[in-house]
Amino acid sequence: MSLQDRIMTEMKEAMRAKDAVKLEALRAIKSGILLAQTETGTKEPISEDEELKLLQRLVKQRKDSAAIYKEQNREDLAQPELDQAAVIEQFLPAQLSEAEIEAKVEEIISKTGAAGMKDMGKVMGLASQELAGKADGKTISMIVKKKLS
Repeated sequence: MSLQDRIMTEMKEAMRAKDAVKLEALRAIKSGILLAQTETGTKEPISEDEELKLLQRLVKQRKDSAAIYKEQNREDLAQPELDQAAVIEQFLPAQLSEAEIEAKVEEIISKTGAAGMKDMGKVMGLASQELAGKADGKTISMIVKKKLS
């Protein structure tokens, strides 16, 4: 079942359950998919990689918004954003733990022979490719910096 089909099924269930937060998050995903399809100018579905990137971007937007709201002591606005992020994350593959990410980064560093911060770009490129959808770019970057310094 494609992502679009899963979203439509979940939207119907959310409407029946009158779950406003879930419905809003699902509508955001559907909107993002439709925008991505119209950018290409074709009616064919977007690729799985593009779907993953879209979902990650939507989660990041929600979490960034929640962080801003928390800074401004607006917990009433932050919580719905976090709830929506949790709904969107259900459609992403399982995220790796920090230990698993560290192991993968160490493997990449030994494979490339990276010796210092000057090789960070090379390591980040490979790590981002291998861990796409399974880890947050911010976490990967933090671990790479720690290992290379």
